[in-house]
Amino acid sequence: MANIVIMPRQGQSVESCIITTWQKKKGDRVEVGDILFSYETDKSAFDEPSQFSGTILELLAAEGDVVPCLDPVCIIGEEGEDISALIPGAAKEEAPAEEAKTEEVAETKIVEAEATVSEAEGARVFISPRAKNLALKTGVDMTKVVPTGPHGRIIERDINKALDAGFVATTSLVEDFLAGKPIVVEEAAPAVVEEVKEAPAAAAPVADDFRAYTDEPMSNIRKVIAKSMHASLSEMAQLTLNSSFDATNLLAYRAKLKANGEALGLSKITINDMILFAAARVLPNYPEINANLIDNTFRKYKHANIGMAVDTDRGLLVPVIFGSDTLTLAELSAQAKTLAGKAREGKLSPDEMSGGSFTISNLGSMGVESFTPVINPPQTAILGVCCTTNRLNAEGKVYPAMGLSLTFDHRAVDGAPAAKFLKELCTALENFDLLLAK
Repeated sequence: MANIVIMPRQGQSVESCIITTWQKKKGDRVEVGDILFSYETDKSAFDEPSQFSGTILELLAAEGDVVPCLDPVCIIGEEGEDISALIPGAAKEEAPAEEAKTEEVAETKIVEAEATVSEAEGARVFISPRAKNLALKTGVDMTKVVPTGPHGRIIERDINKALDAGFVATTSLVEDFLAGKPIVVEEAAPAVVEEVKEAPAAAAPVADDFRAYTDEPMSNIRKVIAKSMHASLSEMAQLTLNSSFDATNLLAYRAKLKANGEALGLSKITINDMILFAAARVLPNYPEINANLIDNTFRKYKHANIGMAVDTDRGLLVPVIFGSDTLTLAELSAQAKTLAGKAREGKLSPDEMSGGSFTISNLGSMGVESFTPVINPPQTAILGVCCTTNRLNAEGKVYPAMGLSLTFDHRAVDGAPAAKFLKELCTALENFDLLLAK
């Protein structure tokens, strides 16, 4: 009996996923546990294992397709099984995305009628009118074009891919190819080559290189980040306060942990872990900062659920450490490392990136002395952590000052409580060893 494989739902907020890679193709034999395909949500990547044994009888979505959650993506059964009743819109002819949607069956017949036969080789070239137009206009090297249309037909996107790769010939060679003629080098070709050799060194192609570029579509995650950041800046009244604290005590404690932590069974605790710990202890004292503002309603959290900004190859991800204020420094550090690792591997679930009450973004390791972090909606504030710089105190002694930048939504938080939060956090970090004793 044939079985339908559906797109899983990864988290309550996820409505659709994009198929990035098919690991199996139609006709392949699969067993339970074999990876069928890889897919992405807005911010995470997953592999989908097969729940059935059998043969892949039909793929119902292609790589790059955005598939609604719980919609069918493929059918697994036994060879020869009738699955016509299981295929959505089985009566309709299979369409190859984008251009095929705009080209009707009638156009396909015109294309086939236009295809020519070479007297020398009997080769047939199937190409859509739009693709043929573009090929003649641009002089693309047709021998490098890989057809992806139905029945081996060349369509417009195939020409564009070849052009992006820099495969250019001449219009006459394109015409010969489309006419089904063999592509040969004529006697006069060497003379043309000699003329090119005699041309000045600063030829046109060199000038063209200065204008070279590539068009790259926005990734799914980049679109989500862009939308979120635009909404943040356009819908909030954001204001940033900058302060600093004497990091002498903090750095000394970090050095002590580095020297003796392994012997005590402690994993590598970082400066960022220590800042997360201090913020988690201070946040519950400021309900408007440890909150979300949704429409005109405050959602004030009982515990500090701190989002930790993590830079990944796919973009900025913000996993949440829930109940940060209830964790020891060692526990918080372990959770932070686990979530950061999952973020970089693309294995975070949407539920691990939602429900945050506050976010911390650390650019200190990159030498940033001050910046304006952008609030992660619907939160009301975000803390930016900066690098240390040497300063002189009132006694004329040099000390390491670490900068903190607090951006808050002035609709939800007034300047005074925001400044008090920043001051209390600086005090906690300056006296980190005493904070641990609380």
